[in-house]
Amino acid sequence: MTDPVDGIMAVMECAFDPAWGEAWNRRQVSDALVLPGCHFALIDDVGTIAGEIVEGAEPAGFYLTRTTLDEEELLLIAVTPQARGAGRGAALLDHCIAAAGARGAARLFLEMRSGNTAERLYTARGFLPIGKRPDYYRSPGGARIDAITFARDIG
Repeated sequence: MTDPVDGIMAVMECAFDPAWGEAWNRRQVSDALVLPGCHFALIDDVGTIAGEIVEGAEPAGFYLTRTTLDEEELLLIAVTPQARGAGRGAALLDHCIAAAGARGAARLFLEMRSGNTAERLYTARGFLPIGKRPDYYRSPGGARIDAITFARDIG
């Protein structure tokens, strides 16, 4: 068994394109995990979802959420490039929705940059766009890109 932060960081370091600056560093992840209301799960290379990666397995993805009262926000979700297309992201998102509901969340939120290919996954799982932050992100080329806020009722 490994430290969950090790598993999260192994995925983080290869899943996020550094040009976008979206990845968190180890300290940000560690600090988040000790806060009340923060939750995570890891998925390994064979599709097992848990709070840690079992010895001998490779981390393939993770999610990190924050709960406030009856709402939960998906802060980060990522899958390694080699695990993409194998259903790991969908499995993680389904687990996230179920776990948030089990914790009493009535609604789950997330935010992504406009044009992110993950939008198909989110809308397939019932997330609907509810707002936009104009010019929130900066592309690697310097252009400004909107952030889109999505929400999904749970239950």
